[in-house]
Amino acid sequence: MSEGRIAGLDLHLPLSGTRPARALEDAIRSLVSTGALPVGTRLPAARALAADLGVARNTVADVYGRLTAEGWLEARIGAGTWVAAAPGAASAPASRASVAAPFELRGGLVDASDVEHAAWSAQARRALAELPGTAFSYPPAAGAPALRRSLAVYLARTRGVAVGPDDVVVGTGFGDLLSLICRALRERGARRIAVEAYGHERHRRIVAAAGLEAVAVRVDDDGAVVDDLEGMDAAAVVLTPAHQFPTGVPLSAARRRAVVEWARRADAIVLEDDYDGEFRYDRRSIGALQALAPDRVVYLGTASKALAPAVGLAWAVVPAALRDDVVAQRETGGASAAGIHQHVLARFIDTFAYDRAVRRRRAEFRSRRELLEGLLAERAPTASLHGLAAGLQCLVRLPAGIVEGDVVDAAARRGVAVQGLGDYRFGAAQDGEPAGIVVGYGAPSPACVERALELLVEAVAAADG
Repeated sequence: MSEGRIAGLDLHLPLSGTRPARALEDAIRSLVSTGALPVGTRLPAARALAADLGVARNTVADVYGRLTAEGWLEARIGAGTWVAAAPGAASAPASRASVAAPFELRGGLVDASDVEHAAWSAQARRALAELPGTAFSYPPAAGAPALRRSLAVYLARTRGVAVGPDDVVVGTGFGDLLSLICRALRERGARRIAVEAYGHERHRRIVAAAGLEAVAVRVDDDGAVVDDLEGMDAAAVVLTPAHQFPTGVPLSAARRRAVVEWARRADAIVLEDDYDGEFRYDRRSIGALQALAPDRVVYLGTASKALAPAVGLAWAVVPAALRDDVVAQRETGGASAAGIHQHVLARFIDTFAYDRAVRRRRAEFRSRRELLEGLLAERAPTASLHGLAAGLQCLVRLPAGIVEGDVVDAAARRGVAVQGLGDYRFGAAQDGEPAGIVVGYGAPSPACVERALELLVEAVAAADG
């Protein structure tokens, strides 16, 4: 084993004589992760470092290139190569291994840089050229009529939603619409809303901010255990029936019928978060629950996964008995979605550009899940994927005896931000709850997704070794 150092720095890089490129790559990554090479540190030229290490210049140049593509380093012709700011490090989940995390594999996130720039720009130009002057005024509280018409057609065609334009309320995101609905229910005397025992903690905060108590419904391999709703005195339940977040299982047909029957008996509302509903890729997507009971189910969707979070648009199909109260909450609180963006999205949908964006993302997510499945089978066969082949995240179940936190820490040491299933839990652990890691494969850029998943699987294998 040879040993060299980065010129001008008292940092040594032990290299293997058999695989010097991989050893150098791992050594630099480790130094960046631990902070031994701080953000902004300039690295020597490839030729100089190669001479210091006694390896070929191309070996160092290739390592620099890979680490730059992965986000560890930055480089500009004529300016050199230096340690990059780790994307996502500030928002990465807390862990006992507190290190930088250039690879973002937390659930529910997408690669925001992979937006349909050209298509969106083209539709924006056309929308601006065609819009009448009145379209530049404040949009109606329920949303621009053009977008509500487009969404009604799209949702009926692709998700089987029973909907007309007047049923649609447009918001700035799922959380925005959830807040409006919770406040409307609170005004009507509601005290409690049921949520799935695994899900977004932010959604539970929104429920609480509206003055409502959140209570947990268990989740098993058939989705939410809707029998738990009996006796809860809940005015509504929030479900992810197409692809439960984050366990990845669908709500069974029997439970779909059961939750609708409960809503009728209890005079309650079902809030259907159609999370990942458009992104099933092993077979035809499961249709919307809303079609079973349009008078009892609020259907909610968003453009953030198919396009980008910055589009800032989401929609709710609201039963007539609740719609005026929801719109009244919007009028009281203000902050309607941007009118121009609404018209651009309407054109995007009407020209089928939105369909193309969904298909492109669906194909990308499918290939990433298959890559993860193959890596696990090859390098960590005692772990397994759980849930539908759908969406932009999946649950990796860990073998007995493996602690989620150990895998999360092992991943963090390799520069990967990921969370265990327990981080999504609401309330006490369920009996027999398996250990698992929620892997969001939607966020890494195409250039670094393979390496990100390799490092994650390496962490799983290390914890099991």
